[in-house]
Amino acid sequence: MKILILGAGQVGSTVAESLVSEANDITVVDADAGKLQLLQDRLDLRTVTGNAAHPSTLERAGIADADMLLAVTQSDEVNLVACKLAASLYNTPTRIARIRATEYLNRDEIFSDDNFCVDFSICPEQILTEYITKLIEFPEALQVLEFAHGKASLVAVRAFQGGPLVGNPLNFLRTHMPQVQTRVAAIFRQGKPIIPEGHTVVEDGDEIFFIAATENIRSVLKEMRRMDKPTKRVAIVGGGNIGFRLAKALEGDYQVKLIEFNKKACERLAEKLGDTLVLNGDGTDEKLMQQEHIGDVDVFCALTNDDENNIMSSLLAKQAGARKVVALINRSAYVDLVQGGKIDIALSPAQVTIGSLLAYVRQGDVAAVHSLRRGAAEALELVAHGDKQSSRVVGRRIDEIDLPKGATIGAVVRGDEVIMGHHDMVIEAEDHAIVFVIDKKMVKKVEKLFQVNLGFF
Repeated sequence: MKILILGAGQVGSTVAESLVSEANDITVVDADAGKLQLLQDRLDLRTVTGNAAHPSTLERAGIADADMLLAVTQSDEVNLVACKLAASLYNTPTRIARIRATEYLNRDEIFSDDNFCVDFSICPEQILTEYITKLIEFPEALQVLEFAHGKASLVAVRAFQGGPLVGNPLNFLRTHMPQVQTRVAAIFRQGKPIIPEGHTVVEDGDEIFFIAATENIRSVLKEMRRMDKPTKRVAIVGGGNIGFRLAKALEGDYQVKLIEFNKKACERLAEKLGDTLVLNGDGTDEKLMQQEHIGDVDVFCALTNDDENNIMSSLLAKQAGARKVVALINRSAYVDLVQGGKIDIALSPAQVTIGSLLAYVRQGDVAAVHSLRRGAAEALELVAHGDKQSSRVVGRRIDEIDLPKGATIGAVVRGDEVIMGHHDMVIEAEDHAIVFVIDKKMVKKVEKLFQVNLGFF
């Protein structure tokens, strides 16, 4: 597939890196030649320097025969204009735009074919807000990801010494929780994947991914590890797009404090937020942390644009006694360094949001894609079509499907029912299969399995 990516920032470069590894023909456009050079030094792709909203730049980048346009620059207006030009002048089949302003997002007609011709819009800030909200709702979890319009969820937890799982084989789950249907989709031990079998014994520190109906998630978490106290108090450092959105989303249900360094920004935030206490100050100021009793909060979120400040303020909060700390970190190298140490969760914005884009790029009927463990693994929601003659999965038991080693069907959503993916289960047409892939290199093979033979059409 020939894909044109506009913008070489965090989102654009992460998407490019992911798609290049899947044998796509990628061209990246940006006004900053330095950013493009860094990309070209690392990846096998083409780059074009110029304004992404200018037809001449798009033509040099090969828009005329592109299959897809991903407009993910920092400017909403550039992204919208590029999509309009791609549709009107070059008839580009698929056009995706990154949009940040709620003024645009709240008006669906802006994206219609009569206006800016955007097939799909993503707002990374909103995706991140929803992601962090789930982590606050389930404080025991490292990741909470939804599938099939929220009917099923994949949750990552860390096993701890003294917990009900450690020292027991996985088939112990069935006897321990006979009333709740759940399945362990994968285990990561010291950063390496382990394919879960019934006899696999869980060890202290293992990262366990389990899948269940969303309504059962809290029950499963309760059985899998010691339940943390419910979240009541949340502190946020950084009043930018993400910090503001998160405070707005939480303030009705939690006690929220928001610390922002810029005084004018504080005044604007105080006007827009009803029940959030807005404070003017530096999140790395130890005295301020003590004065505001940050050590007493249940969840501390460092969401500024500065990775180092986020790391430092999170470490200070943890040292003061904050129960769970979440740091937003743009540089992927930093994420791996700090995750799981004093900082409970290090979030990479690009990795959290990339799944929304990948669902449109993947082959076959892919309803959702979630990036796991900073992009090393993936969870996909694939829709099964056809019949036993035209499909390689429909009408077959899971143990008859030629899944690559390391890929597992964790669950199937059939209508409103969430069914765990056991070996003798038969896949039916229109089932939504949730597939866990421990190595991204397997994704192409998994997608092809779910593609219908041409004779079906």
